[in-house]
Parts: sequence; structure tokens; C-alpha cells
Amino acid sequence: MTQGSSLRRLGDLTQDQWGLVTRGQLEDAGFAPTTIERLAAPGGVLERVSWGVYQLAGAPIPDHRELRGAWLQLAPRLRAWERAPEQGVVSHRSAAALYGLGHLTADQHEFTVPARRQTRRPDVRIHVRHLHDGEWASQSGLLVTRPQRAAADLLRSREDPEAVAQVAADALRRGYSSPGEFAAALAPSAAAHGFRRNDGTSLLQWLLDLTGDSDRSRWMSQARSQEQAAP
Repeated sequence: MTQGSSLRRLGDLTQDQWGLVTRGQLEDAGFAPTTIERLAAPGGVLERVSWGVYQLAGAPIPDHRELRGAWLQLAPRLRAWERAPEQGVVSHRSAAALYGLGHLTADQHEFTVPARRQTRRPDVRIHVRHLHDGEWASQSGLLVTRPQRAAADLLRSREDPEAVAQVAADALRRGYSSPGEFAAALAPSAAAHGFRRNDGTSLLQWLLDLTGDSDRSRWMSQARSQEQAAP
């Protein structure tokens, strides 16, 4: 493979992945291990982002680059657009940070997968849970839990309720989800917080009261209307 053809191939591999590529993708594209090491050497055309993930030198640095690289590494031979929830969905604090909700620090990259798996990376945390349709979406090219699912996961993980409440309030204010969707997602955690079993509406009310947001009465009115209209 000539230098010119290598650069063209790298451009093809990275153009729809925010300038990023995994070692597995490079190997599948015909790059030998010695060639990869040469390309990733100081001054080469590939910059190491993390173990097994590279960025094409000169490409714009994407937002949440390290999170994107960690997500790609969950299924290192699949291209970004080929992935399904089975390969991993951004979740918990990482999901909130990706949406720009709340103020929880995403000091680890958190993902949800349907079956148990291990990682040696200290900056990656894996949660095992099956996600249903409607609980995840594509956001900025990544598969990510929807805001109401992220809030419910954070509450289940015993995050500070006030911090989770701010995630919910920010999501409602920006129209990412409806109050009824939040109440439904929170319902399984109602009893653990002293409310009637599956009473997600009361749990949502309690959380929003913690924020003191001026829109909380309007949101709760919508939540109750949506609850009554549900089949």
C-alpha cells in the first residue's frame, strides 16, 4: 500500500467517524501492524487518542472525543453507523454530559450493554441492562440513552437526588422529553423512595420540588394529564 493510497484509505475510514479510527478497523482495511505503528509514531498521520483508537492528524477535534473513542472501542471492528444497542449505549453520567444536562462530572465513560462484559480500562464503566425501543436514541452520532432513561439510571445508581432532579429539569426545559415520559421512566424507582409502587408522577414531583424551578407546576400538570390519557 503506497503512502498516497494509505492516506486516501485513512480519509475514507475516518470521515464519518469524527476523524477517529480503531486499530481493528485499520487491520480490517489491510493495514499491517508495523504500518499502523509507523503511522502512529510521533510526527505520523495518526494521533493516539486512547489504547487502540486514533485520530487522523489535522482533522478537527470532535466534542467528547475521549467518550467517542471509548464507544468505538466497545466494538472495535464495527463502523459507527453499523452499531446497534447490543454493542453499547452511552448512559448514566456520560449520557447527561453528552446532552449537556445537569452538573454531574462524567469522570468515567459509562455505557450500558445487554450482557455482562469486562473492560480493563479504569476510565470506562459498564452497566448491564437490556434497553427497550424508546429508551435510547442517536445523539451527535452516538447511541445514547434518552434523558428520562439517563435520569432513572442515575437515581437507581444512588446519585444525589438533587443532581438527578437538575438533569430532569434541564431536559424538560429544553424539550428533550415530556413530563409523562419522565414519570413513566421513574416509576420503577418510586417504592425505593417512599412512594406508592410505580408512582412515577409523585417521584417526579418530589425531584422537581428539589430544584425549585418555576416551571415545575406546569410540568406536573402535563405529567398528570399524560398519565390520565395513557391506556
